[in-house]
Amino acid sequence: KDVLMPGYTHLQVAMPSSFGLWFGAYAESLVDDLTVLLAAYSVTNRNPLGSAAGYGSSFPLNRTMTTRLLGFDSMDYNVVYAQMGRGKTERVVAQALGGIAATIAKLSFDACMFNSQNFGFIKLPDEYTTGSSIMPHKKNPDVFELTRAKCNKLQALPYEITLITNNLPSGYFRDLQLIKENFLPAFDSLIEIISMVTQMLSEVKVNTEILKDPRYSLMFSVEEVNHLTLEGVPFRDAYKQVGLAIERGEFVPPTEVHHTHEGSIGNLYNDAIKALYDKVLSQFDFSTYHNALNSLLGR
Repeated sequence: KDVLMPGYTHLQVAMPSSFGLWFGAYAESLVDDLTVLLAAYSVTNRNPLGSAAGYGSSFPLNRTMTTRLLGFDSMDYNVVYAQMGRGKTERVVAQALGGIAATIAKLSFDACMFNSQNFGFIKLPDEYTTGSSIMPHKKNPDVFELTRAKCNKLQALPYEITLITNNLPSGYFRDLQLIKENFLPAFDSLIEIISMVTQMLSEVKVNTEILKDPRYSLMFSVEEVNHLTLEGVPFRDAYKQVGLAIERGEFVPPTEVHHTHEGSIGNLYNDAIKALYDKVLSQFDFSTYHNALNSLLGR
């Protein structure tokens, strides 16, 4: 958290950031993704059995019993809706998987960019890079690039499902079978992505000397503007004063930052992010399923 790095807006050096702030942002993003996954789990953890071809059955079924025995939280009550849920449940889950993939894709882009010679903020382990076909100096971040591409494929999945299903009326159609071709492998793909990214990040080397490069000195301009404002100079005048000093080449940047509010460089609030993660994770309640399984096995 104490290693500063530039933050960017419009891909231009903007304000001080830190590796702690950078990593923490992705942690919180993944917690939000987990919240969406929890919503998808809630929608799909319902028993469709007994809907038959989509209009129920004349057999005297006990759908409440099968729901309990199989460990679902509840059932799709209306048999037509149980049929209509085909395609919908896959789309909802795919959107949740796509949200996780979007976070990891953004992280992968950052990793590729920060690893490049023009940035040099991090260094990827050699085993996760490859050489060039003709340039002997290259160490390309291929694994993060492939991760980004795989994540983008996952983000396309809910749209693919939408295009297969959006012009179908209620009832069953053979079109729905095509959904499974890419939907079922998506789970393994995302698990592999998470596993690989976890491995890579655990071995990334962080550059602790970034701010010795003078090209980043201007990112402290806001610190100086804020300092002058706290001393009583109107913000508008302080902004102009610092801007003119930069223009004349006379700006001497302060090297300290005084960010103390929640979620800032000096107060990452990681404990709050972890607490939110624990709270969301605890709501994935598999007890109904496990109790049903143990009952069936006579435990």
